[in-house]
Amino acid sequence: MAADVIVIGGGVAGLAATAALGRAGWRVELLEARPHLGGRATSYALPNSGVIDNCQHILLRCCVNLLDFYERMGVTDRVEFGKDIPFVEPGGRVSHFQRGALPAPLHFTESFLRMSFLSWADKVCVARGFLAILWERGRREDLEEISMLDWLREKGQSPSAIERFWRQVLVSAINEELDRMAAIHGFQVFWLGFLASSTSYEMGVPTVPLGELYTSGAWDKMPNVSIRLRQPVERVLVSDGVARGVVVNGEERAAKVVVSAVPFEKAAALAPEAGIDVSAFTHSSITGIHFWFDRPVTALPYGTLLDRNLQWFFSKDGGRYLQLVVSASKPWLKLPRQEVIDLALAELAEYLPGVRAARLENAQVVKEARATYSALPGLGKHRPGNRTKLGNFVLAGDWTRTGWPSTMEGAARSGYMAAEVVTEMLGKPERFLLPDIA
Repeated sequence: MAADVIVIGGGVAGLAATAALGRAGWRVELLEARPHLGGRATSYALPNSGVIDNCQHILLRCCVNLLDFYERMGVTDRVEFGKDIPFVEPGGRVSHFQRGALPAPLHFTESFLRMSFLSWADKVCVARGFLAILWERGRREDLEEISMLDWLREKGQSPSAIERFWRQVLVSAINEELDRMAAIHGFQVFWLGFLASSTSYEMGVPTVPLGELYTSGAWDKMPNVSIRLRQPVERVLVSDGVARGVVVNGEERAAKVVVSAVPFEKAAALAPEAGIDVSAFTHSSITGIHFWFDRPVTALPYGTLLDRNLQWFFSKDGGRYLQLVVSASKPWLKLPRQEVIDLALAELAEYLPGVRAARLENAQVVKEARATYSALPGLGKHRPGNRTKLGNFVLAGDWTRTGWPSTMEGAARSGYMAAEVVTEMLGKPERFLLPDIA
């Protein structure tokens, strides 16, 4: 029997769409070209290293649709939330950013005043910036078109406040430099993640490899869903302006609706008849470095690292295994593997003194040249909706018009939005998308 829906792509967007439609009772066939699920937020086995994530992916409590997807998968207990964001300076001094007794949006006041890595002048600048976000959010109409750096300079932010606070948070969150980031995305990160709720900033880190978040027993409870790996879709079958199915390994498979949940650079080629224009999109990279030491090198579970190239570390295995992250890492793509390892190890020792006494037993470098789309000023108007000019052909993916930048939450939102369009096309509309927290 033909599927009601074929979903192309087993990343977070495709999985979210499949989970929503499957739980709603529709017959869904998900086709993934690779041997594992997760797309760009996945894990895989490497010789002598075990199973590793391609890069550490995290979420905040404001990522309500991603959390809903994890709930559908029955894996929320595999994500551990922390209430503290440690800012670590070279030399090892740590400032703890966490909520206090005051209600939102004043809940960071106590820790903000105690943060030693910012001068009092910088703190005044940042406070003025927060007030400007609260005032201009929803009122200013040019935030899609100007860069976050332009906005920060307009608001008189000091160079050190920009570098040590605004850039430190936003480059990791959006995976782009401030001068190449639409200001609206910076607003969203600080409004939803820091100001709207006293708990929305809490950082969730998976306690298992990312791949285990997608292969749970939840699929067994959906016998109407088929997950098929190593199934590269060659093209979408189109006749009379309507998608009728797909071609996989030369074989035609029919479906009432086809959902494309692949990255932007692949979507257009699947169905040229849809006229999907991705010419305005470019990529931004992430580099992940994995270090295994012969002993624990830190007691911190994670931390954001100031003033150098490394931006975050995440501690595993009692502090013996560290994942390091460099977002917007284009300059790192050309560096030889050993040079990346040497540079990262030298920088890490500046923050964590325990590294100097430890022996590095193993190292892996993962360069994701196409990690996300680049959230450029002016790109918003080029992001497509879920519907296309082809009947019964629906788009999903973090690059579509989700209201969020390229994040796992954006991907989950797109999957739910696509699933809503699918149910309309099948004659039984349902709602899956959860509203933002504010």
